[in-house]
Amino acid sequence: MSTPLTVTRIGHACQLLEFGGTRVLTDPWFTQTATYYQGEPVTATVGSLGRLDAVVVSHEHYDHCDLDALVGAGFDLGTPLIGPGTVATIARDKGFRDVRAVEAWEATTAGDLTVTATPGQHGVHEVTFVLQAGGRTVFFGGDSLRVPELDTIPRRFGPVDLAILPTNGLCVRSMDMRQVVMDAEEAAGLTAALRPTLAIPHHYAFHSGRLGDRMITRGDQDPRHYADAVARLAPGVDVRLVLPGTPVTVP
Repeated sequence: MSTPLTVTRIGHACQLLEFGGTRVLTDPWFTQTATYYQGEPVTATVGSLGRLDAVVVSHEHYDHCDLDALVGAGFDLGTPLIGPGTVATIARDKGFRDVRAVEAWEATTAGDLTVTATPGQHGVHEVTFVLQAGGRTVFFGGDSLRVPELDTIPRRFGPVDLAILPTNGLCVRSMDMRQVVMDAEEAAGLTAALRPTLAIPHHYAFHSGRLGDRMITRGDQDPRHYADAVARLAPGVDVRLVLPGTPVTVP
């Protein structure tokens, strides 16, 4: 019998994954600034998270690496924190005591959990992750662009139960509209390659404020574009558009 697998989107790319009794937090973000808005309710506080077995962080951007919020709320800094070297340096400076630096195709374990960094591409150094425990496999895409090497994940790791992918195609206006996050069509193409049992989009409600949206960033805030693209490119994959705070059990 499969280990129960549940995911609860806290907001943006911050997800609580539960592989049976093993609990993992991804890309923590609990606060806001003048140009970083969640765009949706944040449905948990650091204090309400309870015990965690690991935190995984894809890259150092504030909306994915809000370590000050964890530290300020009295988070257990002995919890394993896993991310690329750029994140590891920040985490050690913040006082985290069990920091694991992993780069693409490197793995580490925390109890029954195995975390493998997989390739990513963004405006800064980023990795994505394959997380495995109890015979279940999750791909977490952070806010990466689509990287061709990710198509090899099913061959390397076996069937994927859950894929969590960004979909807003974020572009940076000051960099000649350079795209730094996969868009809905690209995410659907990756979904077709991964063939997960369930796919959940994230990283679409984010915005930079009324002025910032005109001067800093542009992104697609409608996750239905991803669902429609998956229906065309990977019609056998179940897509769920999930409100923050709603637990979803993966078949």
